[in-house]
Amino acid sequence: MHHILHTGRFLRGNAHQAMMRAVCVDVPGGPENLLLRTVPRPQPKGGEVLIKVHATALNRADLLQRRGLYPPPPGESDIIGLEVAGTVATLGAGVKGGWWPDDRVMALLSGGGYAEYVSVPEELLMPIPPNLTLCQAAAIPEAWLTAFQLLVFIAKVKEGEVVLAHAGASGVGTAAIQLVRLFGAVPVVTAGSPEKLKMAESLGAAAGFNYKEESFAQGVHDFTGGKGADVILDCIGGCNWEQNVSSLATDGRWALYGTMGGRAVEGDLLGKLLSKRGHLLCSLLRSRSLQYKAELVKAFSQRVLPCFSAQRAALRPVIDSSFRLDDIAEAHRHMEANKNTGKIVINVIPPDQEAQ
Repeated sequence: MHHILHTGRFLRGNAHQAMMRAVCVDVPGGPENLLLRTVPRPQPKGGEVLIKVHATALNRADLLQRRGLYPPPPGESDIIGLEVAGTVATLGAGVKGGWWPDDRVMALLSGGGYAEYVSVPEELLMPIPPNLTLCQAAAIPEAWLTAFQLLVFIAKVKEGEVVLAHAGASGVGTAAIQLVRLFGAVPVVTAGSPEKLKMAESLGAAAGFNYKEESFAQGVHDFTGGKGADVILDCIGGCNWEQNVSSLATDGRWALYGTMGGRAVEGDLLGKLLSKRGHLLCSLLRSRSLQYKAELVKAFSQRVLPCFSAQRAALRPVIDSSFRLDDIAEAHRHMEANKNTGKIVINVIPPDQEAQ
C-alpha cells in the first residue's frame, strides 16, 4: 500500500516554487513507511546539472537507509536513491562539461534518486549509450561503478587472475562477472539458487557454487587446483569469513564492501589471513569525496562505457524487474525477499510516456 500526501506546508515560503513527487521516510521502518509526497524541486547549484528523472534503481543500501541504519552523508539529500537515468532539465552556473538540455544522462548519487528531479555535480554524469533505453541505463551507475571500483581501484585485478564474486546474480555481481571477463581475468561466483547460477554462467562465470548446498571454498579449491582465488569480492562478511580465507590464494586480495551476512567474527581470522599473507581491503563508495567519485566516473567512462555500445556490445546491464514509483514499497519487498536476479528498476516516468 502506498501513501500519496500533498502537503501545503512547503508552499508557504514561496508560492511559485516548483514542486515534484518524491519518496520520503518520516519514520524508519518497513516498506510501508515509504511515503510518496509532493516536495520542492531542487535547484542546481554552481557546477550542478538538474536531471529530470525517468528511472532509478534499487540498491541494498536503500533498504538500510529506510530502516535508519545508513544515513546519507552530511549535506546530501534525505531522499533515498543512489542512481538515476533521465534527461538534462537545466544547468547550474559554471557547468563546463558540454551538457545541453534534453541530453540523455545517467548519474551516480549520494541520495535523491527516488524523485522526479535531482541535482547532481556535473562530474558524476555520464552519457547514456545510444543503444540503451533509459530504463536500462538506470541499472548501470551504482552497481557497475561499485564493481569497477572494487576490481580496478581497490583489488587491482590482473589478466589471468581468478576472481570470486559473492552474490553473483546481484546487480554488482552481474556487473563484476562481465568486467572481470573484459579485463581478461576469470570470474567464479556464489549464488543461492540454480537459476541464479545459470544466469551468472550465461554472463561469463567460469564456475558457480550454490552456497546453500555446498562449500564454495571446496569448489574454488577444486576449480583452481588448490591455488585459490586471487581476488574475492565480498558483500556478505561475517558468516563467510572461514570459507573466504580458505578460498583465498597466497597473497590474495579480499575486498569487503558489505556485511549482509553479519559483522561479528569469532575465531582465528587474523592468524589464518596472516598465514596466507592475505590482504583484507575494505571499501565503500557513497561516503567517498566528490573528487574520488569524479575520477572513478572518468575512468569508467573512458575504459568501460564504450563497451556497452560497441558494434559487438560486450556488456549489458541485467534487469530483474521494473516497478512504478507508486509501487516503491512492493519493489523493496521484492529485494528484501532476495528474489531478484540483476537490478530492480523504478520507472519514475512510465516507458510508454518517455520521449526518446
